[in-house]
Amino acid sequence: MKITKYVVKKPFKDFLPEPEDFGTKHENFDKLKNDQFLVKAEYISTDPYLRSFANKRAVPYDQFGFQVGNVVESLNPEYPVKMTVVSHSGWRDYAVLNGQPDDMFGIKPYDPQIGKLPLSLALGALGMPGITAYLGFLEICKPRTGDVVCVSSAAGTVGSLVGQIAKMKGCVVIGFAGSPEKVQYLRDELGFNYAYDYKAVKDVKATILSVCNGIDCYFDNVGGELSAGIVQCMKRVGRIAVCGSISTYGSVVDQKMPIIPHNVKVQSFSFTQWDWEQQMAAIQQLKAWMQIGSIKAKETVVQGFDQLPTALIGLLRGDNIGKVVVKV
Repeated sequence: MKITKYVVKKPFKDFLPEPEDFGTKHENFDKLKNDQFLVKAEYISTDPYLRSFANKRAVPYDQFGFQVGNVVESLNPEYPVKMTVVSHSGWRDYAVLNGQPDDMFGIKPYDPQIGKLPLSLALGALGMPGITAYLGFLEICKPRTGDVVCVSSAAGTVGSLVGQIAKMKGCVVIGFAGSPEKVQYLRDELGFNYAYDYKAVKDVKATILSVCNGIDCYFDNVGGELSAGIVQCMKRVGRIAVCGSISTYGSVVDQKMPIIPHNVKVQSFSFTQWDWEQQMAAIQQLKAWMQIGSIKAKETVVQGFDQLPTALIGLLRGDNIGKVVVKV
């Protein structure tokens, strides 16, 4: 049996990779060793960190990433045949695993216990992005009823969840996204109080202060000029959760930190800083909210293993709303 995997052949020169930067290779698989199990991928994830973590990484390297699939062979009693498994085993159609944590995030393969919800959600709202949104927002921003919460990249997987959680906590929510379609989605479907296309906004500070007297919590997914404008609107003792800086990924110029007002807490974070029990509790709460319709999760499902590079490029270009996964 041959396992097909993606490798990154050439360094990404700019923010957007090129399809030619990727290639496929084959690994021969004969039989399992003790404690190993074989997973057939059903969905593979595309995420912004695939771009940021590529910076200065020596090529060639196997393209890393999350996937969810089903165990088809096993010599490991913890992972029986037909078990559904999420793992950080990369862009490959089959994965030979042994139940040990991955090298990048230290996560053991696990059963997402998705129930009757779509399996692809295990890579989005009920996976790493959901954990990131839930714990990053609630534990760092610590929202209070009546707080003004601002979210950048608000139509993405993480940002859209943060905004919805903020609404449930009684906050006023301002979202910035990258197209009129995304702005409409935030307002009409997710119930954001205010939403703006950052590409059409000439003065971020003036736009925000026209609808409120300042921001209590800012969940930053983008960095760059947009965040510099938002930060100017922070109230005293405001809180900023720095989740990502997608606007600067691939930049060869060192980014200057915007001037932060006094008494504003700024904390960057990774979902891995919380323990496994907290991560799983976050997923269970998000799942409960989804089952009763309090949380919505929009997905774009791209068909075909061969479409993985195109799907990632589209995600980074901002072509889609919400999560982008590839059906293998």
